[in-house]
Amino acid sequence: MAAINVPHIALEHWSEGDLDLLRRNNTPEMTEHLGGPESEERLVERHRRYLDPDANGTMFRVVLLPEGRAVGSTGFWDHEWGGEPAYETGYGILPEFQGRGLAVAATLAVVARARADGRHRFLYAFPSVHHAASNAVCRKAGFELVEECEFEYPKGNFIRSHVWRTDLSAAAA
Repeated sequence: MAAINVPHIALEHWSEGDLDLLRRNNTPEMTEHLGGPESEERLVERHRRYLDPDANGTMFRVVLLPEGRAVGSTGFWDHEWGGEPAYETGYGILPEFQGRGLAVAATLAVVARARADGRHRFLYAFPSVHHAASNAVCRKAGFELVEECEFEYPKGNFIRSHVWRTDLSAAAA
């Protein structure tokens, strides 16, 4: 695998003040491959889940360093795939920050967090087969392309997705 010039980012736990970041990620451009923007009510529900310490996952805002500016979000949560417990991840970098390797850096950081959490062997991502940039993030972050599937996201919306996976039990690169 070729060396990747990874920008400096930090993952900071989702906080009460991040609802605006969620709204900024909820545009037609950002949700084109995810069934379109969600209603304000659904966004607020999602924000509450992200804040819930008893939820089945961990969400982060992606912060560009040294500026300290929030540029997107990522996280990992419990998900079953192939009859086995696993994690799922997703990411979104605001349009004005795309094309700089920030999604790859955030995904690599989330892999490290999920590996440290240690409850599951695999971390999966399910980008639309039509979303070239998101599939490139998975490839550049070292995920393995496993298969294609019909994937439901958000609830009630099915998309044709690639199934990407990384083995968290493997030694960190």
